[in-house]
Parts: sequence; structure tokens; C-alpha cells
Amino acid sequence: MSRALPRVDPPPRWRPSTAIAGSIGLHFLAGIGSLLRPETWPWAVGAIAANHTLLTAAGLWPRSSWLGPNLTRLPDAACARREIALTFDDGPDPEVTPRVLDLLDERRAGATFFCIGERAARHPELCREIARRGHAIENHSRRHPATFAFLVTGGLRREIAGAQETLAGLTGTPPRFFRPPAGLRNPLLDPVLHGLGLRLATWTRRGFDTRERDPARVAARLTRGLAAGEILLMHDGHGARTATGRAVVLDALPRVLDAVARDNLVPVTLRQAVDS
Repeated sequence: MSRALPRVDPPPRWRPSTAIAGSIGLHFLAGIGSLLRPETWPWAVGAIAANHTLLTAAGLWPRSSWLGPNLTRLPDAACARREIALTFDDGPDPEVTPRVLDLLDERRAGATFFCIGERAARHPELCREIARRGHAIENHSRRHPATFAFLVTGGLRREIAGAQETLAGLTGTPPRFFRPPAGLRNPLLDPVLHGLGLRLATWTRRGFDTRERDPARVAARLTRGLAAGEILLMHDGHGARTATGRAVVLDALPRVLDAVARDNLVPVTLRQAVDS
């Protein structure tokens, strides 16, 4: 006698954001209006052009939630626990990442690393070391293309799913969050993330450590008025260098950790902040 398989609830259907739903409605009404009253087509074209401009602007604003849910701050429960999230993009880097890990270990600070799939595949042991030390590895695309925000559905899915497969295979734990390259995206991203079971996460503030060569300025941007619940963005890959050739993040991070300790904040991974 065969045993009945356990019932698995299907994932919830994707629902467009208010802005996307409104955009779909506008296109429909503009098309119908132009058919019924052809003389109004210039107004319809103008409305659609304005709508596309607005959606493009939303995609160029990394902290926007107009195109879909976007984690830019930790939940209220995490704020009550005085938690913050330190996040690092564009790694792993064989020179910088191990030093970042050592700095975090010295303060017993948890962090989240948004890794590029191809770089992770080149440095698999480094990815495993990130996970072994208790940090979280999340999805930052397969190749980190500069044209990411211009990709259509198939291209977005290949970039994200490719990194997802690589990172899950290396660590045994699938990423749960996705951060687009430079935070830029388009209206097609949200349904792709939903289909892959990923959640968009950007940041509360950033230090601009990919172009700022002064660690003190980077740290000041990240810590001035620092409060519980914030998500800080730094880079362990593709970062700027000081005049002596040292990665800026290696001198900025200790200042950030000093401020975190001074303000009695608790650095945790995004997963810990969301799940607790």
C-alpha cells in the first residue's frame, strides 16, 4: 500500500506593486482610448512616455519600493533588539575578503556577503569560509553586468538563477536575498525574484567605498547618526584603494565597528534580523 505524499501548498501568486498595476492599467486605457477616439492618440503617447520615465526613475533609485518589495531597513523587531546589518558586495576577493572576515571576528560581528556567482566559482573555499564563520552569503548576480537594469525577463532569470545555483552548490544553503548590481533594476525584476523565491534587499546608507579613497569619509557616511535597523553597504570586491594601495574598506570597517560598539548596536545577518 503506497503512502500518501505530504501536501505542499503552492507558492502565492505574484502580485504587481501599485505602481506596476497602475502602469498596466494606463497602457490598457491609453490603447482603448486611442481606438475609440483616434484624435487622442498624442495624449495617450505622452501619458505612456511619462509613465515609462517614472518607472525608469524608480529603477534608478535603489531604495525605491515602487517596482516591488524592497528591504531597505530591518524589521521593527530587529530595531527593538538594536540590530543593524553590515553588508558587503562584489566579492569574494582573495586579498580583501579574508581580512574583512578577520576584522569581523575580532568584534564577533555578523555580516551578509552579496557574492557574484562567477567570482564565487573561482574562489569556492573562500565562500565556504564565509559561511563557516557564521556569515550569510546572498545573491548578487552571476556576472555583475553593467547592463543588468536593461535586461529582459530571460536575461534577468539567467543572471540570478545562475548565481543561485553556484552559491547554493558551494555552501549547501540557497541564498534568500538578492541585491542587483549597483542597486539598479527595471519593472521585470520583481516577478523573476518571486519565481525564484528571492527577496530584494538594498540598503539604508552606503559609504561609496568603490570610489572614495579616504577611509575616514567612508566611515563618516556610514556612521553619522547611525541607528538600529539600518542596513549598511560596503564592498569587499571592486573597492577603492588608498594612496598606499590598501583597500579602503579595511581601514573604514574598524571605524564602523567602533561606532557600532559605542552605540550598543548588534551586527547580525539579514537572515537573523528577518527570522528572529
